Amino acid sequence: MDYQKLFKSEISGESVKAWKAQGKKALGVICCHVPVEILYALDIMPVRIRATGCTESPDGDAWMSTFSCSYARGMLQYVLDGTYDLDGIVTSDGCMMAARTFDNAEHVSKKANEGKFFYQIGAPRKTGALEQEFFVRELKDLIAELEKFSDNKLTDEKLKAAIANENEVRVLIQQVNALRNVKNPAISGEDALSIMLASTNCAVDEYIELLKAFLADAKNRTPITDKRARLMVIGSALDNPGYLKVIEDKGGLVVADDLCYGSKPFNHVMDVDDKDILGSIANYYLTRLVCPRMLDNRKAIQKEIVDTCKEYGIEGVIYEKMQYCECWGGESMYLEPDLKAIGVPMLIVEREEHLANAGQLAIRAEAFIEMIEK
Repeated sequence: MDYQKLFKSEISGESVKAWKAQGKKALGVICCHVPVEILYALDIMPVRIRATGCTESPDGDAWMSTFSCSYARGMLQYVLDGTYDLDGIVTSDGCMMAARTFDNAEHVSKKANEGKFFYQIGAPRKTGALEQEFFVRELKDLIAELEKFSDNKLTDEKLKAAIANENEVRVLIQQVNALRNVKNPAISGEDALSIMLASTNCAVDEYIELLKAFLADAKNRTPITDKRARLMVIGSALDNPGYLKVIEDKGGLVVADDLCYGSKPFNHVMDVDDKDILGSIANYYLTRLVCPRMLDNRKAIQKEIVDTCKEYGIEGVIYEKMQYCECWGGESMYLEPDLKAIGVPMLIVEREEHLANAGQLAIRAEAFIEMIEK
């Protein structure tokens, strides 16, 4: 099977078009706290919205403040200009910027009487029995609305089948990341991020087959031997593999990441209690470490980053933060002492969605790599 689709990072509507041609619905998803298993179990294709390749966002700029991050404005631009042909959007209150993307998309759509589906769930910012109970109620309300929208009925069997598919994806991505955890990986950070972004372009069954085909052929790939430093990239939502290419062109090799469009959503499989499937979903999405929006997971995220540095032999961490990013704006202050304790330096770079400062990034990355070499 040809798996080259995995490396095409531009936004594609091909799979969505094929899905909708079968008379099924496709919904955009903003933020990684929306359980995609629920959508698939109701025969709805979830498409995580991104802003890859957005160089101008006149519509997004018109509806959102210039103090909103360019990633959120880029997503809104693509929703409004037809880049995405979807039947609506489901989101959680992941961060304030993404929530404004949802609010404005909903307002414009309703004003135009498009009849699309818009729904926001509340995801607690703490974990515990009370918070999980609340989140389960939120998911039940979401399910009730999705059942009416899709004209389908959710069953435990459908939900378990959808969970099994997503868990298979998680295991396969973990195998992809294992290819990076060797002395001379056969996959670059740019390609690894492209593979993970492909999950937003494909239906889950197609994505599984593409991943299997890539992994079966991985032994035939040429190991990368000409890089000067093993790096980890962490920080704000990064949906542009070209950003990593700039770094790798200067001699770095990104062998690990802590990104919500990268490895983070795939790092752990979901454990399912057959007696409480919805509770299992709520627990998984509240407790998995994806971003520091939660109030009680900062130390766990820091530990996971430090542990990854040790496991992957990381020689330097690049902390990229989107301008005005509410979640990743100040995490470096907490993380830097832990990295210093294990002898790993950190480079902090601010960025926008459009890779307009590639030259500046290249200079700083090269200087950082040279410092590591000394």
